[in-house]
Amino acid sequence: MEKSKLTLGHSPDPDDAFMFYGLAKGLVDNGGYEFEHILQDIQTLNERASRGELDISAISIHAYAQVCDKYALLPSGASMGDGYGPMLVARENFSKEEIAARRIAIPGTMTSAFLALQLWLEQPAERIQYTVVPFDKIFDTVNRGEADVGLIIHEGQLTFENEGLVCCEDLGVWWGRENDGLPLPLGGNVIHKRIASDERKVVSDILEHSIRFSLDNRSEAVEHSLQYARDMGIDLADKFVGMYVNDWTLDYGDAGRESIRRFLTRGYEMGVVSTNPELEFVK
Repeated sequence: MEKSKLTLGHSPDPDDAFMFYGLAKGLVDNGGYEFEHILQDIQTLNERASRGELDISAISIHAYAQVCDKYALLPSGASMGDGYGPMLVARENFSKEEIAARRIAIPGTMTSAFLALQLWLEQPAERIQYTVVPFDKIFDTVNRGEADVGLIIHEGQLTFENEGLVCCEDLGVWWGRENDGLPLPLGGNVIHKRIASDERKVVSDILEHSIRFSLDNRSEAVEHSLQYARDMGIDLADKFVGMYVNDWTLDYGDAGRESIRRFLTRGYEMGVVSTNPELEFVK
């Protein structure tokens, strides 16, 4: 039986490029599927998932609560902030109380970074002064004075000092401190439920194999990821990839699953997450 073409959405970032290196270059068995790689920023992917457009997609864990009726979580592909995560940066070191009264540039309302910000401030979105800008424009927005604070994700966590900015709070550090050392759940991969359950497992294994291949062939995969590494040399790109493609990425494990439950449950209890979903993983 001829297998189908599947759309695979992921971010144009070094970590996602690293994960799917083997698949994109035909170095791992694709199981007879044709994967169409669609590279878009995470906010766009979240929005597309809300409409059920892509077969497989990277997604913010925050957004999963809104699409759990359409998608199941894949056990691999996670981005977990293990002692680090989205950062609040500014031109001067603001306190939590000062940040609450300032305008914050954020990378999207459906991002896990924004949910973490709301939980940290203990304030829902309507009480936060924020402006949404593309994640790679946050530094410029802060330095032009159009926002006082920037909520940064991706490689900005490693390069913010080059922009003359200081870290006011690392939300990954805060989450671990408040949650028994658990990692902050940021992103994952999902697969549409229109795909038969037995087929989902086959696809899941293919994607996990691609991630494992990259980890086993690290230098070549990092080299491939450099084309998406904005303002990073190979050493910094390797460090960034190591932050978000690791053992957590191969499988969430019990700790990762528990952290997701806490993250979404606290958002639901605070009224900033619409549903408190049962986590459905492909098995």
